[in-house]
Amino acid sequence: MESTEYIRAYIDRSRNTLKELESWDQLQIDEAVRLIGRVVYDNAAELAQMAVEETGMGNVPDKTVKNKGKSSVIWNSLKGRTSRGVISRDERTGIVEIAKPVGVIAAVTPCTNPVVTPMCNAMFAVKGGNSIIFTPHHRSFHTSTRTVELINKALAGIGAPEHLIQIIGEQSRENTRELMASSDVVIATGGMGMVRAAYSSGKPAFGVGSGNVQCIIDRDAEFSEAVPKIITGRCFDNGIICSSEQTVIVHNDDYDEVMDEFRKNGCYTAASGAETEALRRALFPDGKMNPALVGQPASKAAAVAGVAGADNAKILLIEAEGAGRADLLSREKMCPVLSVYRYNHFDEAVEIAAANLDYEGAGHSVAIHSCSSDNIEKAALRLNAGRFVINQTSSTSAGGSFYNGFTPTTTLGCGSWGNNSISENLSYKHLINVSRIGNYMPDNHVPDESELWGEE
Repeated sequence: MESTEYIRAYIDRSRNTLKELESWDQLQIDEAVRLIGRVVYDNAAELAQMAVEETGMGNVPDKTVKNKGKSSVIWNSLKGRTSRGVISRDERTGIVEIAKPVGVIAAVTPCTNPVVTPMCNAMFAVKGGNSIIFTPHHRSFHTSTRTVELINKALAGIGAPEHLIQIIGEQSRENTRELMASSDVVIATGGMGMVRAAYSSGKPAFGVGSGNVQCIIDRDAEFSEAVPKIITGRCFDNGIICSSEQTVIVHNDDYDEVMDEFRKNGCYTAASGAETEALRRALFPDGKMNPALVGQPASKAAAVAGVAGADNAKILLIEAEGAGRADLLSREKMCPVLSVYRYNHFDEAVEIAAANLDYEGAGHSVAIHSCSSDNIEKAALRLNAGRFVINQTSSTSAGGSFYNGFTPTTTLGCGSWGNNSISENLSYKHLINVSRIGNYMPDNHVPDESELWGEE
């Protein structure tokens, strides 16, 4: 069957589902959204095991935590929010807002997040009254398909339309392109090639940018608290989370103390010279991230590089020889390896982070461990990132948590800096159209010429 005909069947079923959804009220919508999250929560361990076995990336304990954590925090952020019909009335402006679905959503699912990404996007899509069709990565086809099957089984129990959530059964580039071109909105979570294809589909698209989270440790930070958080972020799910810490930028006078703290917490600091060069070559053969090390433990990177003594290391720390394009270690490393940089004053730390983000990861996230609001805002004013994660583990916080105000999501927009359409965390609000009623407000104050043009 030709790709056009094959995908047309999915689109037609999805559009028929939209007609059925028109009669659903907010309570029915929310019950469906709750069930989507609950299915992943209840099957967290099974799906985590399946993902590791199929993709060979990450680890089961962390994926289980991620499945439970993301389903919980996303549902908590969605419950009780109005997304159907009239969603706001502003007596001051006279504006009444009415939410309407965007239609059929095409969603690309990455092999690094084959469970929580489809779960998250399905929750957002249904919250907005939309239908959604997933195209899974070929390396995680069975895991994503199993996730959708479990969700659909639960939804059938509440009488949800049969084709509310679909997943393509025959994965191919042609089918993915056809799906994106035939849908109403595209969500592309994955490599930059796929994101660019989504933006070229001719349909509104939401994509993600490269991750390369810069982590600055200010002089007033409590190292014994900051370092364990950084370690947790860098090694979570063997380092494949786009929001995980990639560097640690430390004051020169604090360097030895901070490195000792890492070593006390089970990390390995590479020797300069031959050992550092061997790790650099292992991580970036031919200047690109080694695919054999993606989502693998630190011990494998050490073994490939021939580094002894790191068999049980949580992460490997390598001091870079320069910022930005001066050293490949400035780039994103999708395994538990952390690049280290020294600075002599906070402005220099910010410039190191800026150079690294300019090389890779612009628009994504920055982590700062500091008690100085002045320094935090100085960094935020200078650095082009969508999220500044303060005194937290970035990998589990940049995408929203119970302990910050970021919108819980698995799609972190990077703005124009990362060639994305949004610089915030994707939510259901990006998957609704809003009609606005503008009422006549005869009592509004109209300024005279002196008020309007006069100098203050």
